[in-house]
Amino acid sequence: MASVPSLASTVQQRLADALSAALPEAGTADPLLRRSDRADFQANGILALAKKLKGNPRELATQVVTALNSGSTAGTGDGDVVKDIEVSGPGFLNITITDRAITETLAARAADERLGVPYAADAGTTVIDYAQPNVAKEMHVGHLRSAVIGDAMVQILEFAGEKVVRRHHIGDWGTQFGMLIQYLIEHPHELDHKDGVSGEEAMSNLNRLYKAARAVFDTDEEFKARSRDRVVQLQSGDEETLALWQKFVDESKIYFNSVFEKLDMEIRDADVVGESGYNDMLDETCRILEESGVAVRSEGALCVFFDDVKGPDGNPVPLIVKKSNNGYGYAATDLSAIRNRVQSLDANTLLYVVDARQSLHFKMVFETARRAGWLNDKVKAHQLAFGTVLGKDGKPFKTREGETVRLVDLLDEAIDRATSVVREKAEKVGLSEQEIVENGRYVGIGAVKYADLSTSAVRDYKFDLDQMVSLNGDTSVYLQYAYARVQSIKRKAGERRPVAHADLPLAPAERALGLHLDQFGEVLAEVASSYEPHKLAAYLYQLASHLTTFYDQCHVLSDDNAPEVVENRLFLVDLTGRTLHQGMALLGIRTPERL
Repeated sequence: MASVPSLASTVQQRLADALSAALPEAGTADPLLRRSDRADFQANGILALAKKLKGNPRELATQVVTALNSGSTAGTGDGDVVKDIEVSGPGFLNITITDRAITETLAARAADERLGVPYAADAGTTVIDYAQPNVAKEMHVGHLRSAVIGDAMVQILEFAGEKVVRRHHIGDWGTQFGMLIQYLIEHPHELDHKDGVSGEEAMSNLNRLYKAARAVFDTDEEFKARSRDRVVQLQSGDEETLALWQKFVDESKIYFNSVFEKLDMEIRDADVVGESGYNDMLDETCRILEESGVAVRSEGALCVFFDDVKGPDGNPVPLIVKKSNNGYGYAATDLSAIRNRVQSLDANTLLYVVDARQSLHFKMVFETARRAGWLNDKVKAHQLAFGTVLGKDGKPFKTREGETVRLVDLLDEAIDRATSVVREKAEKVGLSEQEIVENGRYVGIGAVKYADLSTSAVRDYKFDLDQMVSLNGDTSVYLQYAYARVQSIKRKAGERRPVAHADLPLAPAERALGLHLDQFGEVLAEVASSYEPHKLAAYLYQLASHLTTFYDQCHVLSDDNAPEVVENRLFLVDLTGRTLHQGMALLGIRTPERL
């Protein structure tokens, strides 16, 4: 079905037409329409236009109102959309929409599976680099935000019509593997186990092996020398060494997948392309950069310099692509990944969901890629930088012993807390034990995701489980309960069905809810283009708040209501539920039918 124009876009077009009709000399002027507290919309564009035309803004505004009311903009007057338009202040236009226009627009949205949300006109291919754990290392709280924010942006961009290629750039290469592989050669059964091992067991095996290998490495010089030789064999592609390296990768994937499954995220094996995936390109990447003059030799290393990147001593800080010992730096891998994503995956946009502390590195990598011609006006790279997860005390989140918090422990605690909250209400709703456990998982993981996604990504945020699972305030639980309330109302409605009645007048709470529902497509378009999922979270919280006010002020199923009033209110409730469900799904959060 075709997308449904929002009321804002409809009014914007009517005003633009009225401006052209009343003031032909203005050309195609923008009315600068925005949502308003004084009316439904306010247009501010006439002030700038009056300045340009050297006219009186109130007089010009009055001419536009006359053109709009005369019907000269559409041939049939605008009474079907605009109920009232008045000139305010120095030349603002305050516009009130008819109740009919609100209901008819919402009815068109409700008739569409996508709720009337259009596909982006300029959709292309985006490669999103997110959820990047390290092989043979435990995932900790620092891995949370990249996974949660990245997964939400995948859902949002795909919904907008973008072709999205997921990439999980796991840390699966480097000198530490020489030590691990050498230890496994000398203790060949350390990673042996039956099929069906759990993620926790896989990580336990890796942890045990890592600690044992490190202990020998630190005390046995001969083992240390053998480990360094093993790194050379790994980098040169020795078959036995690569096969053992693959055992570490496979064991780690068992663990990674168990954590991502707990996070209710899909991580596909084909999308996991770690540092090792670009090994064959490193030499050519360096050669291209050196031959083109983008990179130069400095003290034996291959470097790229920048005028605006200097250290504390005032000297230039280079991006080191190849070290003086001929080892490759992270930059060589990242630049090779850009080449692959642009040239092999045909990406128009590269989106990196990476810690803000790596901003300087990526700034230099992107600029290097631009100089090399891999990025240009048609192919852009963007770092969706995110801040740090803090404890309740506002300091970096640590255990009482001062260690980094294991991600799986944090998720388990969130699920336990949420399950307690669900259990408290379960008897009243009549939930089974299975529903309590399932909903506890959805509420707990939703709480963690929403706390992250409702904060602007670049800001740090405090991890406070008490607040996250609260039924009050800006939490996912509040939104999930709003959705469950919608489903409860629909069950209680029995034979009565949601039907839009455009001829009915709307109460203030109905209008407010309807106008907010109409913004869904606009919000999604902005979130998709600016990579700011917190704006979708804010929209959904406001939607749930409007629903609460509506529910309190407009009794939906009251026997005192005429049948068409009940149907119309059920229609508003149903569309609100569908919008909450779709919006939360785009954030990666489940909405249980009963809570």
